Amino acid sequence: MRLILTFIISTTLFILNSNAQQSATQLLNEVDAKVKSYQNISIDFKYGLNNTAANLQQETRGNVFLEGQKYLLNLMGSTQMFDATKLYVINDEDEEITISTPEEENDFAPSKMLSFYKKGYTSSLDILQNIKGRKIQYIKLTPTTKNEEVKNILLGVDKVTKHIYKLLIFQHNGTEVSIEVTQFKTNQPLSDTLFSFDEKKYKGYYINRLD
Repeated sequence: MRLILTFIISTTLFILNSNAQQSATQLLNEVDAKVKSYQNISIDFKYGLNNTAANLQQETRGNVFLEGQKYLLNLMGSTQMFDATKLYVINDEDEEITISTPEEENDFAPSKMLSFYKKGYTSSLDILQNIKGRKIQYIKLTPTTKNEEVKNILLGVDKVTKHIYKLLIFQHNGTEVSIEVTQFKTNQPLSDTLFSFDEKKYKGYYINRLD
């Protein structure tokens, strides 16, 4: 009898775990399909970085424009622009520009901000929060291979709009990075030159070419 009960309990837990896995994967697929349906996306966000042990706390705001692999990111006093070939990092305070050709963008590059989870992570449903009338379902993402920096990630998704609301990145060193979307706009009329670098606009800037 004990063996039968053990088998039933084990089987039930396996089925419940499988259903949760499927639900998390299904929700992520819906988010991905929604993102791909837009011509472009404009996001305003709050950025936070916290490490209690290191007495480190940082909060700021930023915005990013996304169109395919192209992006324009404004954060912490600098601008990053990627035209799908070259990356331009513009620092107005130091009047310096770095131009490079990245071999491969990292998981958290702006162009992958809404799709990084598609590979390299296992997913499972986490807590469901009600935030100002919005149902935010968190999905826990765990790296499938050893990652020296990232321990796990919580991805908050609006269950109605299927838009990403919040991203929490937990690192092994105790650092927690948070990105909370405050405004999400789609299919906006963008300038044809938004993702184009014009060197003439930066006379007197030091240009460091790594490309």
